[in-house]
Amino acid sequence: MLAVVQRVSEAKVVVAGATIGEIGAGLLVLVCAERGDSETQADKLLAKLLKLRIFSDEAGKMNRSVQDVGGGLLLVSQFTLAADTSGGNRPSFTNAAAPDEGKRLYDYFVGKARATHPVVQTGEFAADMKVHLVNDGPVTIPLRIQ
Repeated sequence: MLAVVQRVSEAKVVVAGATIGEIGAGLLVLVCAERGDSETQADKLLAKLLKLRIFSDEAGKMNRSVQDVGGGLLLVSQFTLAADTSGGNRPSFTNAAAPDEGKRLYDYFVGKARATHPVVQTGEFAADMKVHLVNDGPVTIPLRIQ
């Protein structure tokens, strides 16, 4: 699975003019399932997200996790993370999981996150979403879980 993790002071997802997911300080996570991914990759990604030490401690050092600071998670599906641009200027998305499998793994990931972390909000799979965020730092980290 692929993810782009952004430390935010606030973030929200808007669909058709309505806010459907919103957090204060925490992590905005863009998530993509690739062909061949399974629940194993989703579990590993969630474990990494919850323990990733990218929040500042008292000394200003990135040494605290989203769990440590009580931050929220805003999980947004984004198949375009699987883009392959090596063959030209138009991206190919053949590495992305098929839509039904991508949705199944995204839903599984969200369910596990909600069972594990107190503040979890989401976007809407395959919707035309407008994502608003204030990137704190900025801190943006790409992850690939095999």
